[in-house]
Amino acid sequence: MIRIAVDAMGGDYAPAVVIEGITIALYDFPQYEITIVGHQGKISYYLEKYGIANHPRVKLVHAEETVEMKEPATAALRGKKNSSITICGKLLQDKKVDAVFSAGHTGAAVAVSTVLVRTLEGIERPAIATVMPGMYGKYILLDAGANPDCEPMNLVQFALMGEAYAEYYFGIDNPRIGLLSVGEEDSKGNELTKETFKKLSSMPINFVGNVEGNTIFENITEVVVCDGFIGNVLLKTCEGLAKSTMYWMKGVFTKNALRKTSAILARNAFRELKSFADAEEAGGAPLLGINGIMIIGHGSSTPKSVRNGIKVAGEFVEYGINDKIIKRVKETGSRIADSSLGKNS
Repeated sequence: MIRIAVDAMGGDYAPAVVIEGITIALYDFPQYEITIVGHQGKISYYLEKYGIANHPRVKLVHAEETVEMKEPATAALRGKKNSSITICGKLLQDKKVDAVFSAGHTGAAVAVSTVLVRTLEGIERPAIATVMPGMYGKYILLDAGANPDCEPMNLVQFALMGEAYAEYYFGIDNPRIGLLSVGEEDSKGNELTKETFKKLSSMPINFVGNVEGNTIFENITEVVVCDGFIGNVLLKTCEGLAKSTMYWMKGVFTKNALRKTSAILARNAFRELKSFADAEEAGGAPLLGINGIMIIGHGSSTPKSVRNGIKVAGEFVEYGINDKIIKRVKETGSRIADSSLGKNS
């Protein structure tokens, strides 16, 4: 039985959509035991509504507090030690669960995971890995927001973690890894990317070199590595552009009756187009590099998103992603103690 804790209070529409998503997951995945962490007074109605209040594979853990989106990430560790995300982290730290899913405060989830759960042997910082849509498929972007400031060593380790994830996600060996920069040449970029380029070039991985923002969607790599500041800007820009594009298309196709008729005839095509970047299918993004499994969902997660986020959490446990990351870090000698990849190298 795989044990998964779910932050019932995390997300824009929690706890209602979270409990509904948990209900779907319980029926779809009989091999999962789910610990629901949240304020019992606020979730009891929904537990009764969806008929899982006394479910044999459900455990309830009370959390008096919630870290709100407007609060700093450190609130989970300082002012709100009884928050739902903090308690989820403690359960993972104490090995009472195998994985955690939360659609709440991303910064709080990262802080709790880093401080309480700790990072894997040989890993200095965790990274958020997001599956992004491309022209001919998908690619994995990391870091998508956990670390705004990075050292070259961090990006090297992100590449190794991304490699392990890509092998699982795409089912391939030796995935291609690119470093996001402002030019393909190794002489272009800032000090961080130039130094990282040198280190990645000497690694026993399939490093294809620098990749640019206008080519990463052509699926020239399976993994794109960058610091969390750039990664989060890229992620949010893509989200905003997708929303704007849908708005523009709606305006164009509703200008007159003929266009409206054309839009109705093409609605299945539009649905298919929307599915290319459907965040609901992904469920959430893994925080790679911690001594456990943490899946971070989007703040606007739907019940389907929650269900799929729980599914991903369970699959990561089954796959043994962390063992593969540790093994790869040891194989490449990119341990924290390895002076050849130190900050002053």
